[in-house]
Amino acid sequence: MVVPWVALGEALSPEAGEASSVVGSLILECTSTKQSLLINSQCVCAGKGRLCTSKSCLWSARVSCTAGTGACVGTLHSTTPSIPEPGLSISFLAKMSPSPAARSHPSCPMTTSSLPVGVFVWDVENEGDEALDVSIMFSMRNGLGGEDDAPGGLWNEPFCLERDGETVQGLLLHHPTPPNPYTMAVAARLTADTMVTHLTAFDPDSAGQQVWQDLLHDGQLDSLAGQSLPSQKGVGIAGAVCVMGKLPPRGQRRLEFSLAWDMPRIMFGAKGQVYYRRYTRFFGPDGDAAPTLSHYALCRYADWEERISAWQSPVLDDRSLPAWYKSALFNELYFLADGGTVWLEVPEDCLREEPVESMCQLRPLLREYGRFGYLEGQEYRMYNTYDVHFYASFALVMLWPKLELSLQYDMALATLREDLAQQQYLMSGIIAPVKRRNVVPHDVGDPDDEPWLRVNAYVVHDTADWKDLNLKFVLQVYRDYYLTGDHCFLRDMWPVCLAVMESEMKFDKDQDGLIENGGYADQTYDGWVTTGPSAYCGGLWLAAVAVMVKMAALCGAQEVQDKFSSILSRGQEAYERLLWNGRYYNYDCSSQPQSHSIMSDQCAGQWFLRASGLGEGDSEVFPTPHVVRALQTIFEFNVQGFAGGAMGAVNGMQPHGVPDRSSVQSDEVWVGVVYGLAATMIQEGLTWEGFRTAEGCYRTVWERLGLAFQTPEAYCQQQVFRSLAYMRPLSIWAMQLALQQQQQQQHKKAPGPIAKQDTGLSTRPKLGPKEAVANPSPECAS
Repeated sequence: MVVPWVALGEALSPEAGEASSVVGSLILECTSTKQSLLINSQCVCAGKGRLCTSKSCLWSARVSCTAGTGACVGTLHSTTPSIPEPGLSISFLAKMSPSPAARSHPSCPMTTSSLPVGVFVWDVENEGDEALDVSIMFSMRNGLGGEDDAPGGLWNEPFCLERDGETVQGLLLHHPTPPNPYTMAVAARLTADTMVTHLTAFDPDSAGQQVWQDLLHDGQLDSLAGQSLPSQKGVGIAGAVCVMGKLPPRGQRRLEFSLAWDMPRIMFGAKGQVYYRRYTRFFGPDGDAAPTLSHYALCRYADWEERISAWQSPVLDDRSLPAWYKSALFNELYFLADGGTVWLEVPEDCLREEPVESMCQLRPLLREYGRFGYLEGQEYRMYNTYDVHFYASFALVMLWPKLELSLQYDMALATLREDLAQQQYLMSGIIAPVKRRNVVPHDVGDPDDEPWLRVNAYVVHDTADWKDLNLKFVLQVYRDYYLTGDHCFLRDMWPVCLAVMESEMKFDKDQDGLIENGGYADQTYDGWVTTGPSAYCGGLWLAAVAVMVKMAALCGAQEVQDKFSSILSRGQEAYERLLWNGRYYNYDCSSQPQSHSIMSDQCAGQWFLRASGLGEGDSEVFPTPHVVRALQTIFEFNVQGFAGGAMGAVNGMQPHGVPDRSSVQSDEVWVGVVYGLAATMIQEGLTWEGFRTAEGCYRTVWERLGLAFQTPEAYCQQQVFRSLAYMRPLSIWAMQLALQQQQQQQHKKAPGPIAKQDTGLSTRPKLGPKEAVANPSPECAS
């Protein structure tokens, strides 16, 4: 069984930021006949728990999985003749703490978004004429079975919490190992028709005879009072909770479990700074919140399900959208929970030394919404890798806009800082500073070190010389302003945008208004050499310059506006003259054969302009006929001409129809780039082509390669893939934004009043740019 949608939660692991899975077992027993069923399940979503597989030798499992339902659903039926209850069926659902619903539903508090909980619901139906008692047991190992468990000292204890007329009982599994101790709670709801019992401790590495005999005796566990003895060195410890429900003939019963994991404080690898997780604001930082979390989850999960359904329904009910797209849109959000995610409270003294006088909203926003970090990938362990976040950020700004702004403020702070410690870079061998001032960093650090305090964990290239990072900051700032309507944010970011663009101008060596690449892989394609003016970086540059013109006008900086207007005019002429060949923009201006390659990502600048309400009419930067022609050429060659049109768009294609094999990356398909390309196609009216392009990636990853909930960064035609569980494919939310903006444009053109459908997604500012300038926030007005 698979969870088709999982919202934001925090990964449980001995090392902060590492995703993990928790494996438990569930036993079903019909106590009237003493027949039992053992189901071994990865049943907990605490990182990699997206897969909930069920196995049985006595019963058959039937799984129904509809995209976007917010739960995994499986139904078990007794089909083996040796089971005397052929009329008994049991359905299983797993529900997670809902984050998109939390921010898009006005009555759902921000509390819910950060909760480290999961709920598992079993609906049991007795279709026979004899009353039955049915027991379900949830067993859990204390710890992950690794080296952090080895020292021993782990212990379990039962608990019971009654609040507001609802009682929850279960076990607390205490794991006090430093530096990040935690407690897990396995719990069940006690009702008038159910009985909750427990087995405080048993050896999880044994055959389990103690557990099975106890359960088979009467369908209950012995429920001894008091805590267990601490585990010995090298010896594991586990516990179990059992719910028994009485089923009258033709009756039904719902049996409910929860799992909570309370790791309130974390230290990263360097152990220099103590952080508290976001949920501690609501449930306390003392490490005793697991019972309260369990109670809260079991009493609120039905409300979560309703809100998830309300949030997703406009998409799921839209018959014009293909089923695969609905699945991909919601399921790719797994990475926001599974990407080593941390959502942290910001300590009081954390920003004391920062140059934040010009950022009036920085301290209030970070204190209110916390600090958010997610890894580039589970194999590429760097937080908030910015050249990749450029693609993935659509999911964050559309669903959690305040977290996107928080991340942007953190990136602005890192941009203004410097770290002059010397570092040798692997590709070139040069020795250079770790971080230069007024240059956007590649990432905010390694979880094995001290992220946010020490940035740029990436050491392959000196990214101070990269051409795309500064430009991506400027483009994201304006897009985030456009989608949130937060004029104070724009004012705060304006000086930083000025600084990074001034730093970027040194790459325009001939002063023609267009930057040049440096003859090595100096952008997000860090294995694909680019020389001179290029379609990708040149397009991002022109888009960023156009955004600077717009922001200067909004901020009343006429001199700056004139300066960038002049650069834009010269750069547009150079870009078209040097790169446009009548069908597409050449890869670069080198003398190498790959210079004429058709790059699938060549319109990235136009993509962001259109997402930000620019790029057409008076704000046109790239001639619309050229953009459309380039996209048609990409579709013809990189999509249809590659693998029979069934695998998405290859990064580079030679004009004679052979993939560009000048580098490993040019011969790859990047899933996140393809989704961004599809969004660009939709923006330009090539909607069918966009869906056809994106579908190839979904079918390849989720069906042919079987990599559900671990979407890779890249794969080749030979189905060799690289970097499982990667950030960039979250860019599929750019497709949703493009569709919504397309719908809004159609509504504007339609005659007569049109009822506006509430999608529950934040895609437009409350104030447009003109209104925002006319009505700036008083504390931010200059």
